[in-house]
Amino acid sequence: MKREEFLIELDKLGISLTEVQESQLEKYYQLLVQYNEHMNLTGITEHGEVYLKHFYDSLTLIKAIHLEKVQTLCDVGTGAGFPGIVLKIVFPKIQVTLLDSLNKRIEFLKVVIQELHLTDIEAIHTRAEEYAMTHREQFDVVTSRAVANLSLLSEMSLPMVKLNGYFIPMKGHLEMETEDLSDIVHLLGGRLDEIITFELPIEQSTRTLIKIKKVMYTNKKYPRKFSEMKKRPLSKN
Repeated sequence: MKREEFLIELDKLGISLTEVQESQLEKYYQLLVQYNEHMNLTGITEHGEVYLKHFYDSLTLIKAIHLEKVQTLCDVGTGAGFPGIVLKIVFPKIQVTLLDSLNKRIEFLKVVIQELHLTDIEAIHTRAEEYAMTHREQFDVVTSRAVANLSLLSEMSLPMVKLNGYFIPMKGHLEMETEDLSDIVHLLGGRLDEIITFELPIEQSTRTLIKIKKVMYTNKKYPRKFSEMKKRPLSKN
């Protein structure tokens, strides 16, 4: 994806970038490639591929929610900062929290935050299930891109969402039946509002946004088949 193609596709999403934001994204790309030489951040390093599969893909969250109206957002299992860092660059008013279980990724993200002069953003080395225990109903939006099993991810993420807020996981193909997913999120105090499926431009690979609204607070223990699932560090697929 060339620069012009990137900007055209963003315009279709209703997004326009300032020169500063373009510069920040390019600097982010340079840091990603530089640090990727000695740590495993991403298997995608070619310029156009990063802009399509990481930068543009991260911004497709706007298909599910008006990001201009979001005040607080948590990115679970952020990895190299997708979508959280990209969202912060393009929507700077959002207060962003990045969570990852691997400290070397967090150290990289702290460098990015410093080099790009981003404010109201923090990168935290923690397991999502542990963070959720002390940060219930803290965020307008919780999202996660291509991370973990969806039922396990819902169990960890929905408690962090404010009432009437949204948990919006970003996936490729949806790996479970909609009816099963609806049952799971209901038990967690959520409601499955919408499933948005589309294709990335150019390569036409499938993407899915699952929009889940937090409609009630629940203290109930989750069903055994979810609560007793083996907990494991979140990592990108």
